[in-house]
Parts: sequence; C-alpha cells; structure tokens
Amino acid sequence: MSQHSSLKGSGKITAKRNVLKRFERIDLLKKRGQWKDGDRGLGLRKTKPEA
Repeated sequence: MSQHSSLKGSGKITAKRNVLKRFERIDLLKKRGQWKDGDRGLGLRKTKPEA
C-alpha cells in the first residue's frame, strides 16, 4: 500500500529562512571576517542570511 502524497516529508520544499541558528550566524560572521576566536556565542550581532 502506498503512502498518500500529503503525508510525505517536506524534503522537496525548501523555503528561504529569515532566522539563522547560532552556529550558522557564527559561520557567517567568520566568513565575513567579523568573528575572532575567543568571542562569546551570546549576544551576537544581527546578521542577514546570504542571498
């Protein structure tokens, strides 16, 4: 018996997220050169996701 199409996972749907997880924000800041080793992971500056 097959599974109904509405019950399948959302692996095909990828929407642009407006909010990044903390580790994603740190990676983005490292890439931009705005993160130094030893900086704290709390109170991070605002970052927009890459386009």
